[in-house]
Amino acid sequence: MNIQLHKAQTQDIPQITSLACKIWKAYYPAIITHEQINYMLDKFYSISSLEEQMNNDQDFYLINSNGISVGYLSIAKQNEGDYYLNKFYIDPDEHRKNIGENSFLLLLDLLPDLNTMRLTVNRTNFKSINFYFKLGFIIEEVKDFDIGNNYFMNDFIMIYKKR
Repeated sequence: MNIQLHKAQTQDIPQITSLACKIWKAYYPAIITHEQINYMLDKFYSISSLEEQMNNDQDFYLINSNGISVGYLSIAKQNEGDYYLNKFYIDPDEHRKNIGENSFLLLLDLLPDLNTMRLTVNRTNFKSINFYFKLGFIIEEVKDFDIGNNYFMNDFIMIYKKR
């Protein structure tokens, strides 16, 4: 299996939006309501929102498996050597094929100055939490984030420290 990260540009936004809709609607109904899924897709994956994220120092990458986009991630540099993994999503049909682990290793190769990487993950998203544990992340903090419209993200903040 040939996994590659393709640095996304604004012309890739429709592809990211399409992947987000497919992934979120397949994966998240067991974790959050359909209403919250739709709200979050509108808030974080509209064309204008993604353009703003790309223009505000988030680097987006399409995750390609054998030339087909099967996921995406975004990362932002916080301080020298410190990064925040904002998004890391793979089509559930492609889970359990080592795409996530291989994508993470490719991402690490792109960040030679990495000291730490943080992310947030829903506290009931056990599959993802266990995946991040496998990569070497640990839980740093428990936090709730108000995202508007009476919705909250009830998350763990996880941290990866370069070994």
